[in-house]
Amino acid sequence: MKLTASLSKKHSVSAQKNKSALGYPPAIFLMGPTASGKSNIALEIARHLSVEIISVDSAQVYRHMDIGTAKPSPETMASIPHHLINLIEPYERYSAAQFREDALIAMREITGRGKIPLLVGGTMLYFRALLEGMSELPPADSGVRMAIENKAKDVGWLAMHKELQQFDPIIATRIKPTDSQRIQRALEVYYLTDKPMSELLKKSRNVYLPYHVNSIALIPDDRITLHKNIALRFEKMLELGLIDEVRAIRNKFGLDADTTSMRCVGYRQTCMYLDNKISLAEMREMGLAATRQLAKRQLTWLRSMQKSKEFNCFAENLPKLILDFLQENGFEDKKYKSGSD
Repeated sequence: MKLTASLSKKHSVSAQKNKSALGYPPAIFLMGPTASGKSNIALEIARHLSVEIISVDSAQVYRHMDIGTAKPSPETMASIPHHLINLIEPYERYSAAQFREDALIAMREITGRGKIPLLVGGTMLYFRALLEGMSELPPADSGVRMAIENKAKDVGWLAMHKELQQFDPIIATRIKPTDSQRIQRALEVYYLTDKPMSELLKKSRNVYLPYHVNSIALIPDDRITLHKNIALRFEKMLELGLIDEVRAIRNKFGLDADTTSMRCVGYRQTCMYLDNKISLAEMREMGLAATRQLAKRQLTWLRSMQKSKEFNCFAENLPKLILDFLQENGFEDKKYKSGSD
C-alpha cells in the first residue's frame, strides 16, 4: 500500500525524536474485539514501521493451542518478530500480573533494539493491567485452588457463588454464578488474606509504564457484519481441525473441561462435544454464541478505556487511515525514511 506523499519531514518526526520530545519511547496499542481484523492491520503496520509485535491474548500464551486461538502462522512469526506467544503448556496458568511483567520486559528489549513495541490483541484485562497497573492481590496458590475446585465438584458453582456472597457481597454482585474462574479467584483471595477482594482492590495501584502510548481501538459500525465474520472464522477453525487439536491436547496432557486453558472460547464447547454432552450442531451454536458474547464484553471494555483513537474496523481504507494517524503522531514510515516508494 502506498502512503500519501504529502507527508513532510515536519510532520514525519522519527520515533527517536518522538522519544526525545516526550521523555518516553513510543509504543502502539492495537485493540479490538475478536474477528475485527487486528492481525491483518498489525502486519500492515509492520510493513511500514519498524515494529515488533507483542501478543495481548490470554489464549495464545498456550503452546499447542494454535487453531482455536488463531495464532499467526510460523511463516509470519519468522518474518516479523512476535512475543508472548507459546509461553506455557496447556496445564499451566498465566495471570494478568505475569503478562504485565513479561510485556514490560519485551517492550524494554524491543526499544533497546531501536524498534517500536506494537501490542496487539483482544484481552482487555491485559491492556488495562499495563495502563492502570495491578492491585496488590496474592499470587495463585495451587493448593487453595484445588480445594475450591474439589468443593465445587461436590456442591456446584452456584453454591460456591452463594458462599462468595457471604464473604464478599460486593464482588459477588459483579460475578455471574456461572463464571467459575472468577468465583474461584475471589474465594482464593479471601482464603489467602482473610480479606474480601473488594477491599484489597480499593488500595492504590502501582502504575509503571514508561512509554508514550498511542492507542488504537477497532470498533465495528455494524454488529451484524461482525457476527458474520465470527461465524466464518469459527467455521474455518473447524475446517482446519479444531476438534482434532483439542482431542490431541487433552489426550497428551490429561486435561478436562475445567482446566483453565480448556475454558477458552471454542475450546470449552469442543470439550463438551468430545465428552458427548452436546451434539456437533450444538457445539457450533454454543461456540458462536460464546464468541459473540466475548466480542460484546471486549467492546464494553474498549469503550471504557479512554484516550484511544477509534476506527471503524470495516472501513474500506482502514490500513491507510491508521498509518496516516500514526505518521501524524510522529511515527516515520521506514520506506519514506529510506527514500523508497
